[in-house]
Amino acid sequence: MTITLRIILIISSILSFILCIKKMRQAKLQVTNSIIWMIGSIVLILMSIFSDAVAWISTKLGFMAPVNFVFFIMIVFLLIQVFANDIRTSIMNEKIKNIDHYIALKEKEREEEKKDE
Repeated sequence: MTITLRIILIISSILSFILCIKKMRQAKLQVTNSIIWMIGSIVLILMSIFSDAVAWISTKLGFMAPVNFVFFIMIVFLLIQVFANDIRTSIMNEKIKNIDHYIALKEKEREEEKKDE
């Protein structure tokens, strides 16, 4: 891995780590969501510091260059994040649907009560 890529990885990882902490303090990001991003930042920092280990692992796994392995890890990380967000979205959609049904039933009950009066 070139020194330029290592420096870019370290700087971007530190910036993303700081951004996560800032957003957590502003209550714009939940702790559970930020932990995943912080772990990703730490992994990238470790990969840039221990580039020899990354090169060794990448050759053992059959990657042509260590940078391809780094990109692969980043893509896998993002796919896991998207999958987790899809699960949360599905759960929230189900809750919204249930709330919508509950409100509709309550409105119908109120209309029936008004008719009975």
